[in-house]
Formats: sequence, structure tokens, C-alpha cells
Amino acid sequence: MLKVTDLSYEFPQKDLYHKISFSIEDGQHCVLIGTNGTGKSTLIRILAHPDEYLYDGKIEMEANQRIGFVNQFLNLADDEDCSVFSYIKEPFDIQQKKIDDICKEMEAGENIEALMEQYQEAWDLFTAMDGDNCEVNIKKQLKLAGLEKLENLKMTELSGGECKLIEIIRQMLVKPSLLIMDEPDAFLDFENVNALRDLINAHKGTLLVITHNRYLLNYCFDKVLHLENKELQEFDGNYTAYHYLMLQTKIEQTQLAAADMEEIERNRKLVEKLRRNATRFDNASLGKALHARVSLLERLENRKTRSPFIEIPHPQIVLHTDAAVDEVEQPVLKVEDYEVRFDELLLEHVSFELAATDKVAIVGGNGTGKTTLLREIYRRQNPAIAVAADTDVAYLSQMQGETMDEQQSVWEAMEQVGMEKEDEAAAYLLTYGLPKEILEQKIHALSGGEKNLLQLAILSLGNASLLLMDEPTSHLDLYAQEALEEAVAAYNGAVLMVSHDFYTIANCVDYVLYVEDKTVRKVSARKFRKMIYANHFDKDYLELEKKKKELEGRIYQALAKDDPKTAEQLSEKLADVIGKMDQKI
Repeated sequence: MLKVTDLSYEFPQKDLYHKISFSIEDGQHCVLIGTNGTGKSTLIRILAHPDEYLYDGKIEMEANQRIGFVNQFLNLADDEDCSVFSYIKEPFDIQQKKIDDICKEMEAGENIEALMEQYQEAWDLFTAMDGDNCEVNIKKQLKLAGLEKLENLKMTELSGGECKLIEIIRQMLVKPSLLIMDEPDAFLDFENVNALRDLINAHKGTLLVITHNRYLLNYCFDKVLHLENKELQEFDGNYTAYHYLMLQTKIEQTQLAAADMEEIERNRKLVEKLRRNATRFDNASLGKALHARVSLLERLENRKTRSPFIEIPHPQIVLHTDAAVDEVEQPVLKVEDYEVRFDELLLEHVSFELAATDKVAIVGGNGTGKTTLLREIYRRQNPAIAVAADTDVAYLSQMQGETMDEQQSVWEAMEQVGMEKEDEAAAYLLTYGLPKEILEQKIHALSGGEKNLLQLAILSLGNASLLLMDEPTSHLDLYAQEALEEAVAAYNGAVLMVSHDFYTIANCVDYVLYVEDKTVRKVSARKFRKMIYANHFDKDYLELEKKKKELEGRIYQALAKDDPKTAEQLSEKLADVIGKMDQKI
């Protein structure tokens, strides 16, 4: 139902795509992935509004196709004080009113033919939306997402995550031909991500979704579009199968490259032998043979197997601190009987301590006061919060404009934190996966993932001994998420993060502060994993996933050592693990 052929598009300072082509069939649930800054959000905006962009190539859709769109940042109107049910029903009410207005005009007896045509179009659209059953369908969708209790609440009373899910339900119910969603999982808590999974899997229409959420990637999609280095690969199948294919391709190309190098080396030795003989003997035939062999060697080198498309540079995130860790770790943070309320009480009797190297996640539902707690720790103005003397604190915000002036250029921001030379700043940012040309761009023009990487790069320059991180993996691509997890685990200071990412919490924290009944309780990382995975996964899924990750790591290590034989043997074991995982999804 959608076909893109040889699409090319560029910004004034950056080429995004070079003749990319792909298609999406009716009913497919397609995910668009790629590293930060590759232009994923721009691509879906071009697809949604092709007339607003100057691009090369062709975008084809069937006639009369409707496109729905859910932005990663939801901005409800300030006066959006209607109930949840009324908000979802609004598109149906608007269409019904349009039909009623046409009928009233027809009663006047003028322009009947034109009005009949308008009436038929309006009625066809109302029928396509299943307008007659909209109220029943609204209740069904709310129940599917576990949100039926919100039906009569006002939109202004909902958390940000709940609003996002209500918007997704509203867009799904009008039954667009293609529904495009840009990071619909951003900032959703565990339960809401689970609800989003159920909504996606139950949706009968065609979907194109940008997400970096590893849980959704494994559970929700049957086609992968991978945008990288101005090119695009498409794969019919789920993300786990696609990632396995990438590994297989890497193994095969490593084997081919090794064979190519053997042939090149054999011919290089023949060239050297012929060259020695040609200098010793004045023989025309030797000269011709040497020339032919040199030409063959050049052709072999020119056509040798290149690094495959899957060779993607991973960012090297390093979180620095100058703090010395005492043999007996003294708490760097004490919170005692903390309370926060706005219109209602959110948290009370919150008490905990952080040792100098503790890595801790605060976990709880949307709107439970977690971000407010982090901000108050950073500001050090609440008497219930004590930060140890000589403790430097750094803060990463999920709202990037809170910690950075988005009207500045990236270079101005780097100058502000002590960088003196542009080439040094460029080299430093490159390790975080940010290209040299980004220095000239305004921060507001960066993608969400690029802004978060820039925040991390700036934060690390401060050498703080206590890092406060609010949703640090939001908008980060898969490679950056893994790099951040490794950086947090290796960091020699304390980390307190708010996160809703299953994998980040499972991979790099020592324990969890779990928000429950308006307070927090300390839960070991092991117990938390069991508690969460029991609600979201089959009982053996976590162990299989850990085995999968271990095997993938060993395959990459084997390939790094130019040992494709071992990599191939490990890939057979990996295929068996993936098969068992598929049975449990």
C-alpha cells in the first residue's frame, strides 16, 4: 500500500538518504530503526506530508489513503478539558456533524448534485471509521489497554504516559490506511509499555513505527526497515530474526574477506617473484607476465569484500569522575522523610541513602513524583535531602531544554563547558557517535537521541561524583543504550536514575527504589528482575535472553579475532536459543 523508490533528501548541512527504496504491504506492522541522527523522524514526516518537502525519487500510495500520525511529543491544547471518552470520540463527532450539516443544506433544495457527492464522501469516511460502533469500540480499546478506569476522567487529570496511550487509541480507532508513530513508547512506564504492546498487536491496520524499545522490537513487528549511512535495508520478519541475519551476514562476509585476502597475498608474492626475475633477465615475456599479474592484483584489491552494511560504529560513552572512593564508603546522599505534593500527595515518608559507588534506579508509574525528587536532589534546597560535602552533582534531564540552551550551536555549548578548540570538541563528540558537522548545528535542530548524547558528553566533562539521570536511554538507539549501560556499570561514582527500560535496569543497577503506596522500598536487582519479568515474560524467557546476549558477544569477539569458524559454531547455538525464545513469545 506504500512504495518508495530511489528517495533522496538532504538538509543544507547534511545528506540524509541516497536513493533508498522500500515497500509496506497492507496489514504489516513495520518498525523503522537506525542510529541517532540518521533521519528516521524526517523520513516519516516526508511520508506523512510529501507535498511539504523537496525530495528526489517517488512515493506511491493507493488512491484515497488516509495517514494517521502520533508524534513522540504529545501537545494537547491548553483548553483540552474534556473527558477521555469525549476526546477519543471527537473525530467521530466531527464527521457526524459534517454529515448532518450537509443534510441540512440539502433540505434547502439547492446544489443537490454537488451536495449528494459531498454526502457520499462524508458517509463513506464515517463508515470506514466504523462510526456507528465507535462508542463500543472505544470501550473495547480502553479495556484492552487496561485504561477503562480513565474513561470519565478529564484529559488534564492524566499523566503524560496515559495521555500518549489515549492519543494512540484515538488514532487507531479512526482506522487510517497507514498509522505512523514516532517513538510512541517514550517515557511510558512498565505497565503502559505493556498496554502499548497489546494495542499494537491487536491493531488490524498497517503500522510504521519508530522505536528503540527492545521489548517492543522483540514482540510487535513483522517487518524491519533499517536506515543507516544514507542507505536502507528491508527485512520481512521480526527484529530478533533480523539481528540474527545481520550476524550471519557478518560471519559470511568475514569468511569471504579472509578468502579474498589469501588470494591477494598469493598474487602479491607472485608479483614480487616476477619483479625480481624481470630485473635479473632482459625478457619481454617476463615483463608482459608481470604487467598482467599486477593488473590482476589491482582488480582483486578493488573488488575484495568490503565491510558489510552492518558494520555500525558504536558510541564510546565514558562517565568520568575525579572522586576518590574511600575504603569505607560514606553516603554521598541521604534522603530522610521526604514528601512531595502538588494538587495531591505524590510521595511521603521517603528515606534512603546512596553510597559512593551505588548504581540505583527509581522505578514507578508515570506521575508518581520521581522526576520531582531528582530535581530537588540536584537543587539541594529541600531540608529532607542532604548531599555530602565536596560532592559534585550532575543532572541529565528527559526534557533536554532544561539543561541546555537549545538556541545555542553545539560548538557554543561545548565552549561553555571549557572546550577551547573546535577540532578537539569534534574529536570528543565523535566518540559519542556525533559527527563533526554537528558542531555548526543549533541544538534545537538535533534529533532527540543526538540531544541526549550531547547531554551525556557534556555531563561527563564535569567529572561529577553523583549523576542524576532522568530517563537517560530515552530516544537513544540500541547501540547507544548498550554503550550507556556499560558506562554506568564502569562509572566510579554514584548514579541515581529514573528509568522505565526493562533492559537498562536489569543490566546495570545494584538495586531498585520501587515506588509503591506513595513511598519507596528498596528491592534487590535480582528480586526486581523476577518481579517484573514474571508480569511480562514467560518464566524462562529472561534466562534465554541472557544466553542469547552472551552468545552474540562471543560471536563478535570471535569475528574481532578473525575466527569465523568459531563464530559459525556459536551461531548454530544462537539459532537454537532464538528458536526457544520464539516459542515463548
